[in-house]
Amino acid sequence: MAPQTRRPQGEVTRGTTAPNRLRRVDRWIAATQAAALRADARPLAVDLGYGASPATAVELYARLRVVAPGVEVAGLEIEPERVARGAAFLAASRGAYPGLSFRRGGFELPVERRPVLVRAFNVLRQYDEAAAWRAWDGLRARLHPAGVLVEGTCDEIGRRAVWVALGPEGPRTVTFAARLGSLDRPSGFAERLPKTLIHRNVPGERVHAFLADFDRCWAAAAPHSAFGPRARWIEAVALLSRLHPVRTRPPLGGRPRWRLGEVTVPWTTLSPND
Repeated sequence: MAPQTRRPQGEVTRGTTAPNRLRRVDRWIAATQAAALRADARPLAVDLGYGASPATAVELYARLRVVAPGVEVAGLEIEPERVARGAAFLAASRGAYPGLSFRRGGFELPVERRPVLVRAFNVLRQYDEAAAWRAWDGLRARLHPAGVLVEGTCDEIGRRAVWVALGPEGPRTVTFAARLGSLDRPSGFAERLPKTLIHRNVPGERVHAFLADFDRCWAAAAPHSAFGPRARWIEAVALLSRLHPVRTRPPLGGRPRWRLGEVTVPWTTLSPND
């Protein structure tokens, strides 16, 4: 891939960010996508649209290096001022982050080789559904053959998040993650659904049925609240795993992931009907 010579593709985001805002998705990437991170002799990860502060890109670098010590991370932003802040951070760090860089870019991914990971968080919220699908298609086409795109949204301090993992072939899974003490009911995730699904949360669509089923399981698991919100969540997910149509497409990852306030399901469990 050639370095960028044109205006970056995409629109400037609000840039809202905070330290540890993306810890849930980073933790999931490090635990479940290690094979992708090690799929290249010089693995490259891209943090697309990291925001007004370089903090979350720096955190992604630190978390990925635990499982893939040679990984390089490129933070991409459309706003030159945000790129300058990243460069200033690196200059002040005096070489403490080898392999971390910040540059101007958007959906065209102006990097020298195909990335094994693209994390795009809180980037597509301002786009309509059709534009979000086009962004997915364009980013997937630029991945390493064994790479993964992780696209999603979270609230302002990372208490609640939903993300989709996509390979070059298309969407694979959807993950819901929350600080369980802040969760009233699973349908509260609806406002964090990806733009490709958020407007499909209506009767007759799979995502609507899934969230309704999850709410029913959450209600049935209420007695487990005596042992804390984690116990209630685990029981609700266990009940959900036995429900039709989820029964033939069960949650992935098992109880070790559920204990962290996560549940991952195949994309086909929630995919739009058309």
